Amino acid sequence: MRTAPAPSSRPRTGGASGAGATPRRAVDVREWAGGIRFSAFTAIMLGLVVLAVFVLVPTVGTYVSQRQQIAALEQSVTLTTAQVAALQQQKERWNDPAFITSQARARLYYKRPDEIVYLVDNDLPASAIPQNEAPVSKDVEVTRSDWMAQLVRSVTGAGLTQTATVPDAPGTPATPAP
Repeated sequence: MRTAPAPSSRPRTGGASGAGATPRRAVDVREWAGGIRFSAFTAIMLGLVVLAVFVLVPTVGTYVSQRQQIAALEQSVTLTTAQVAALQQQKERWNDPAFITSQARARLYYKRPDEIVYLVDNDLPASAIPQNEAPVSKDVEVTRSDWMAQLVRSVTGAGLTQTATVPDAPGTPATPAP
């Protein structure tokens, strides 16, 4: 049986900077590995840990992916439940005769035979109507553009687009377009 060497009573120094310091010796891996002793119990326990890792890693991965799928499906169920509730509410509204009458009047301009309907278009003053278009100017403006870059973009864009037709199978003659 080997015994470990007794620790030296000399204080350690920070390195080989002192005048009387000995140079550091290289660590021999064989000597270090030879000093490690494995008992049968340690080897069995290490084997069990490795086996447990091999068994549990796929199981944990499956568990995590299933939990993610369950969370996504629960969110989908919540969204679908909200949509069903909205559709039920809309169905209940359409069961009301007053709502049907108001929708027929608003959307289709229906009226009862004894009613007189007045349609008012553009009831706002001209100053209150939002201006979507700028006023037309009398001066002609020239737009500066790089026509060469636009031409190159157009040609490359046309060349890189996918065709809408399915190419013929090899060996079949191409049919000309009418």
